[in-house]
Amino acid sequence: QVQLVESGGGLVQAGGSLRLSCAASGRTFAWYAMGWFRQAPGKEREFVAAINWSGDTTYYVDSVKGRFTISRDNARNTVYLQMNNLKPEDTAVYFCAAGRKRSIATMDDYYGWGQGTQVTVSS
Repeated sequence: QVQLVESGGGLVQAGGSLRLSCAASGRTFAWYAMGWFRQAPGKEREFVAAINWSGDTTYYVDSVKGRFTISRDNARNTVYLQMNNLKPEDTAVYFCAAGRKRSIATMDDYYGWGQGTQVTVSS
């Protein structure tokens, strides 16, 4: 069983930056992909970014390409999401999740959701 704890959310003006962190425990972190998701009020959960086990392959949803960067530190069992040039439409609760595979795979291959961290971008 994996435990995930997100942090780093907050209130920021449009154009600003935030760095989210997700600390993982409970299994061998370095063996599996990790992902970031978000859910805005009244909307379905969205698969935002993912990184494979070694960190050399990443995925981004089109709306965040060029603005968000996912990375991982396997020595610290932590995955990060650097968010730059934030927009009001990025406002959501952000969750990290653990992959069941080494590769990025699909949204359905992630589990073990953390409690989430709120990101609010004001215009």
